[in-house]
Amino acid sequence: MLASLKVKDYMSANKYKFTPDMDILRAIHQMIEARISGAPVIDQRGNMIGFLSEKDCMQVALNSAYQQDGAAGQVSEYMTKNVDTIDVETPIIDVAELFLKGSYKLFPVITDNRLVGTITRQNILRALEDISTPDSGKKSAKQSTVQKIHV
Repeated sequence: MLASLKVKDYMSANKYKFTPDMDILRAIHQMIEARISGAPVIDQRGNMIGFLSEKDCMQVALNSAYQQDGAAGQVSEYMTKNVDTIDVETPIIDVAELFLKGSYKLFPVITDNRLVGTITRQNILRALEDISTPDSGKKSAKQSTVQKIHV
């Protein structure tokens, strides 16, 4: 039954995103405030061009320790440019396998190179919970509320 579920049914809406010209320290602050481990980087046309993760931000900390000049740079200098993404029609079971094989905590979900959301490990577990307890009312990730950050 889990094999029949699709990413589009459990992904979270695109709540968090950064722009390439955004100040990296501002982006880090927003990640901390929102308690997220990363977010997609979007160009002016809405195309996803990268991803900024906690791991990417570790370089900012190292640079600051060595340079001590207060200027950290822009998101584009630190983001990961070659990003693994998931299509909205991907089966949940396939994404679960990707999570097991890698160290990612989330994948950006796209359609026609446009970011439409993210899928997390917790979203996968929610799908498992929904099929194992059919009378739970099928609470999908779409129904959860998350505080938005406007960038």
